[in-house]
Amino acid sequence: MVNDREAVLDLAFHALADRTRRDILRRLAKGELSIARLAEAYDMSLVAVSKHIKVLENAGLVVATKEGRVRRCTMRFEPLAAASDEISFYMQFWSQQMDGLDQYVQGVMGSKKPQPKRKKE
Repeated sequence: MVNDREAVLDLAFHALADRTRRDILRRLAKGELSIARLAEAYDMSLVAVSKHIKVLENAGLVVATKEGRVRRCTMRFEPLAAASDEISFYMQFWSQQMDGLDQYVQGVMGSKKPQPKRKKE
């Protein structure tokens, strides 16, 4: 059974996999915007932008509230923190792997002493 944390990560990474959604998040990181205002930045319909917002909402990355006929979007940072923690784990793993490789190369290079040049007779 998949735990809640894994399900949250799956939804967050799915949402972040699309460049338009990542761009929407960058815009919302600066402050609340309406869907209509967000749509102005893209060559797509209001309905298409709304679908992207829905994916971001399902991932918990955006909260959309309705004020009359206007839907306003606000970014939530908590799911990004969980995704960042997951990525940090792999960054630490690869950093350790590279450190080990560096030590190995230094050991191999250090064990090879230059051969003295032979004099020509």
